[in-house]
Amino acid sequence: MKKFYIHTMGCKSNQFETSIIKENLSNNGFEEVQDIKNADYFILNSCSVTHKSDNEAFYHLRNAKHKNTSVKTVLTGCIAQIEKEELLKNEFIDFVIGNDDKLNLYKYLIEDTRYIVSDVMEQNKFNEAVLSDTTKTRASLKIQDGCDNRCTYCIIWKARGKSRSASAEFITEQINNFVKSGYKEVVLTGIHIGQWGKEFGLTLLDLLKEIEAKTKIPRYRLGSLNPTEINDELLEYLKESDKFCPHFHLSLQSANDKTLRSMNRFYKTDFYLKQIEQINDMFDLPFLGSDIIAGFAGETDEDFEITRKNLESSGLTQIHTFPYSVRKGTVGESMDNQVKDNIKEERANIIKSISRKKFENFIKRNIGKTAEILIEKHRDKHYGHLKGVTRNYLTVHIDSDKENLYNTLQTVKLVKFENGIIFGELII
Repeated sequence: MKKFYIHTMGCKSNQFETSIIKENLSNNGFEEVQDIKNADYFILNSCSVTHKSDNEAFYHLRNAKHKNTSVKTVLTGCIAQIEKEELLKNEFIDFVIGNDDKLNLYKYLIEDTRYIVSDVMEQNKFNEAVLSDTTKTRASLKIQDGCDNRCTYCIIWKARGKSRSASAEFITEQINNFVKSGYKEVVLTGIHIGQWGKEFGLTLLDLLKEIEAKTKIPRYRLGSLNPTEINDELLEYLKESDKFCPHFHLSLQSANDKTLRSMNRFYKTDFYLKQIEQINDMFDLPFLGSDIIAGFAGETDEDFEITRKNLESSGLTQIHTFPYSVRKGTVGESMDNQVKDNIKEERANIIKSISRKKFENFIKRNIGKTAEILIEKHRDKHYGHLKGVTRNYLTVHIDSDKENLYNTLQTVKLVKFENGIIFGELII
């Protein structure tokens, strides 16, 4: 029996697809191992969102060969899709499998097909792959792939192709299968889920209405949304839902209008700052995460100061930030006035500091409140506590020896925040 070791980089879509790859391999005579030294194949499901991601991927591949000289390396994901056959010139890469081909990766290993990268720009139909893995507490369901935006910093549209949506029938069927398997929560993921349904003349709201009407999943959570895809009708519907988890992740990228224009983002800062206020007013302690790129091409000290002030005054809960990394093949690569690396790092660190303060403040506002949590299927590895996630995306630890609470919805009181851990007490 051939053995494989797999490593995943990047987004939730990649993580979902890795689960399918693993499941298909295991169902077709392959065995997953946890030590690369025991593997016949090292599979890297790569991310190519930045130049640094590419470098990290090549490090993993070289390192695999260093740890196990006989291992065959399989590069799939976004780097494979963008760089194609050029990658086989590297002595540390044995297989190159494209993004739209990787869900059938087991076939190419069996057939010893070293190279296959289909043209994703020619793909017009969503690959409705099924995942039946029941080892995790929350189910992930990919509902959309591809992106029709052309942001100047981003290469992903070339790696993922045009926006393509799973049918509502497929999605509700899969969620009902999850319910039968005992899942209490599903996370709807994709490259740009706000574009779901546009080829059908439908919207994300239409899908959510179908999910609520035709499934019995107790909780669902949404992936990242563009501010322009959130409107009053959607928010009013979600506010009245008893299944929606009030956890929003906004793909903002900057808090300065000049920078947003140069990124080819079609909204202004004032628009989404008011939107954040509206969400905070409508929902009870909603979690509002965001993405911010620090030091995009042409961002001056004055531009960043505007971003800093806007982020500080915003009602965001947490900010995921990273220094801008020039990506070959993007418009941003040829833009003037690239920011020096040390300045980008400084700006990212300032935003991280803002995020830490906001997140700690959000936690403190939750202490003393009662909340529903989904108890994880496994205890915390370090402390042995039961732990679970609230609807508004806080991980809560419970010091309890009860063994019959795994994968159940429980009510807890959040009692304290200590040493970076939120502690709760069961209310039974």
